[in-house]
Amino acid sequence: MSSTKINEHTITDAIDAHQHFWHYEPVQHSWINDEMAIIRQDFLPGDLLPVLQENGVAACVAVQADQTASETDFLLELAAENSFIKGVVGWVDLRAPGIEKRLVHYQQFQKLKGFRHILQGEDPVFMLQPSFVNGIAALHKYNFTYDILIFPQHLNAARELVKQFPDQQFIIDHIAKPFIKDGLRDAWETGIKAIAQYPNVYCKISGMVTEADMRNWNETDFAPYLDVVTTAFGINRIMYGSDWPVCLAAGSYEEVIGIVRKYFASFSAEEQQKVFSKNAAAFYQLI
Repeated sequence: MSSTKINEHTITDAIDAHQHFWHYEPVQHSWINDEMAIIRQDFLPGDLLPVLQENGVAACVAVQADQTASETDFLLELAAENSFIKGVVGWVDLRAPGIEKRLVHYQQFQKLKGFRHILQGEDPVFMLQPSFVNGIAALHKYNFTYDILIFPQHLNAARELVKQFPDQQFIIDHIAKPFIKDGLRDAWETGIKAIAQYPNVYCKISGMVTEADMRNWNETDFAPYLDVVTTAFGINRIMYGSDWPVCLAAGSYEEVIGIVRKYFASFSAEEQQKVFSKNAAAFYQLI
């Protein structure tokens, strides 16, 4: 059994709730800019497993990075071949007229837990268009979760979306990507507190180092943001994610998990177990 030592507490079966795999292609992965050039290469399960083991993490959830059906198939193939990949968050065209037929197809894959669209690249109103809302409406029927990848300016629209579906499980990726480098927190904090009022919305503590000054961040930079998220969502609706390999553009895996470990070091053993394992297992129904 894998475990990770945090202060005096031992967290068993730690789970990384957010990471990616890809075969690097310059056009497909054009979002990887020069500042992130270090991740312009392939990242596959064989690269991640030793890193997880070195950091006491037992399992992970692989999340889509490309908006194609082939991406979802690619991740499902990797999950079928690697037992430590416990869940997949894929992509499906939620706006498609035949969305329910696609969801029926995906039900056969036990490790496919939910879906995501890169909403951060869309206008906030994109997620409120009828065709997209129709797709979200179909997810609960087939027991799929939905990852919300947004910037702070999308939080109001995201709140409008989630309030329509009280039975749908939503999770905000990367604490909604606040502008940590610039120290801008007020509007983000207001939006986070508002969307956290909906009990079916969870939040991933992930993706922070790449929103900070990637070459000159300090662990203390993140504490104010972690304070907001932990207070707003409570200990039962937050979970750790590395955002590997994207995080490597700003820090090592050990540094990234270290930020979260140190922040929660003063919390009880049970609370730490929730953040690093139990909440992810429950939200994604991992086996």
